[in-house]
Amino acid sequence: MRTRAGAPCGDVYADGVNTRTVTADAGLDPENGAEALAALTAAAAELEAQQQPAWPDTAALAEVIETLASYPPLVFAGECDILTDRMAKAAVGEAFVLQGGDCAETFASATADNIRDRIKTILQMAAVLTYGASVPIIKIGRMAGQYAKPRSSTVETREGVTLPAFRGDMVNDFAFHETARIPDPQRLVRAYHASSATLNLVRAFTTGGFADLRHVHDWNRGFVANSANQRYEKIAKDIDKAMKFMAACGADFDAMRTVEFYAAHEALLLDYERPLTRIDSRSGRLYDTSGHFVWVGERTRQLDGAHVDFVSRISNPIGVKLGPKADIDEVLRLIDKVDPNRTPGRLTFITRMGAGTIRDALPALVDKVTASGATVTWICDPMHGNTFESPSGYKTRDFEDIVEEVRGFFEVHQSLGTIPGGIHVELTGNDVTECLGGAEKIIDSDLEKRYESVCDPRLNHQQSLELAFLVAEMLGQA
Repeated sequence: MRTRAGAPCGDVYADGVNTRTVTADAGLDPENGAEALAALTAAAAELEAQQQPAWPDTAALAEVIETLASYPPLVFAGECDILTDRMAKAAVGEAFVLQGGDCAETFASATADNIRDRIKTILQMAAVLTYGASVPIIKIGRMAGQYAKPRSSTVETREGVTLPAFRGDMVNDFAFHETARIPDPQRLVRAYHASSATLNLVRAFTTGGFADLRHVHDWNRGFVANSANQRYEKIAKDIDKAMKFMAACGADFDAMRTVEFYAAHEALLLDYERPLTRIDSRSGRLYDTSGHFVWVGERTRQLDGAHVDFVSRISNPIGVKLGPKADIDEVLRLIDKVDPNRTPGRLTFITRMGAGTIRDALPALVDKVTASGATVTWICDPMHGNTFESPSGYKTRDFEDIVEEVRGFFEVHQSLGTIPGGIHVELTGNDVTECLGGAEKIIDSDLEKRYESVCDPRLNHQQSLELAFLVAEMLGQA
């Protein structure tokens, strides 16, 4: 993780590894950042924000916001700029984005073992994709901030008892009793510390030698033996053989000791995102330092809403989720709002169409956006459009539907001559039983065995690897 602890908390300082923004912003007065921050605050008071909790104690909330504003940034502006450059390469087919992690992080699951296994799973998937498609993989964790979730209803009813809906550990508790479901702003502070601890461990794993390709076999250790792991081990042996050949030729492996790994989450709770928005001392621009990449969801992307206004004012690379009913004219106006300068890598559209809909809904959208001249990065989220309730009552997804949506995504781009830029997957490194299908053929009666998600079902480690092999084949044919 390209992060650095200990910088003063008033500004976001460049880390010296990227000069693109410095050049682009030459002549800007950094003091303009104060005006931009004031404008962001003023807009917050005027615009409606969807999916926000009803905090019962506004004085406590104000105190928490002040506390968050005093804390050091979790990520830095220079890192965000590097990711923007990387996303620009994905937009033109020179890289591919692998974004994965929990549907909703929990404080209880922010353990060393869980974080390590998620990182290992993503590293394994990236190795499979790189080996199969010979393209650089941009690794983005859906982690270190994904503690809040939008909900279709503000309340939940069980056996005649109605309580506020669970909105993620950042807001309230999953336990179904009155006290647990009361929104508590102190949880925003706890989310910050959990995210900080997660980022510290991710940085240790990705820069301390653990992610070195020469340890490609080690990423397979600790997981239950299965067909996907066996297939991965074959690739690992090929990679190991290639590394030994390169070593014999005198290759320098220093560059392979570390990997770039970025943190992302939905910018949902503005009472968390705004106080972590800081002024970059190099350029006077605003950056949301809660994560490198933040996105706006399908439920909060109103053109005149607070979420779109917020992301339009920060300089992070931005994602916007688009469902099958996305209005093309509205999408074009979103581009004008969020990416008025048409900066490659700035804007990513994450499509969540559903396996049965993507081939019908996506072509016109991609065609019109391409015709507008905008350079956006297209990423497929094959998870959220394929959720249903199983006969046993579990919220689940079928692995075959997930694969079919990715396949449709690639087919649409191939037919239009455009670029499939990445995938966005909810996954875990654990051997959960939350999604049906896959090589181990999870069926409905298996779901109760290890259904651990507090929100949406995730691919387990084996299913994640299976998906990586299939996507690698699609990339190789694109």
